[in-house]
Amino acid sequence: MADTRTKLLDAALETLKKQGMAGVSARTIATAAGVNQALVFYHFGSVDQLLAAAVERGCEQRMILYRERFAAVTTLRELLDLGRAIHEEERAEGSVAALAQLLAGSQTDSKLAPAVVGGLNLWIGEVEQALGRVLATSPLAEFADVSGLAKATAAAFVGLELYEGVDTDGAAQALDALEELAVLVTALEDMGPMVRRVVRARLTRSIGPRSRSHRDQESK
Repeated sequence: MADTRTKLLDAALETLKKQGMAGVSARTIATAAGVNQALVFYHFGSVDQLLAAAVERGCEQRMILYRERFAAVTTLRELLDLGRAIHEEERAEGSVAALAQLLAGSQTDSKLAPAVVGGLNLWIGEVEQALGRVLATSPLAEFADVSGLAKATAAAFVGLELYEGVDTDGAAQALDALEELAVLVTALEDMGPMVRRVVRARLTRSIGPRSRSHRDQESK
């Protein structure tokens, strides 16, 4: 049987998934856990600290499930297919939606921010490793900021969970647009060496200096 602390963590995550930040309180969480609400403060000190611990734990559990699938990705197409599959699974399970709710709540409650960063970093780490492998042999490798792309991808993924709640068709369109970008990158990789040299030269002139400057700043 789960101990009281675990019950509270599970109940906090479920309450956040089902009721959002507006429905979260010591009372609603304790009711869902089947315990006295005073135990929220005994074990965690505050509702915010309980929420933070619950979301980080939820993200850790989900990433354990996805880690092997991320490690198997070898192309951008596969990475986007995995992203769409995870989106569908997370829509049903709800842990990313809970992270998105916490992200929204942290805009007015800075105490929640570290938990949001922690949860996002778990996703960012897996995406960054996959992108690094995928882009290693791409003509874009010397220009791509893999770390920045991973952060943008993870942030967009979490944002889609909020967006889908108000505009399902719009969220689907956003995912489709990402897939179109993958098709363009794949098409570039399939082009002959002459075309790829031309594209590389154009990229060098347009974004090369900025990319080098950014990398130099990161290395300082």
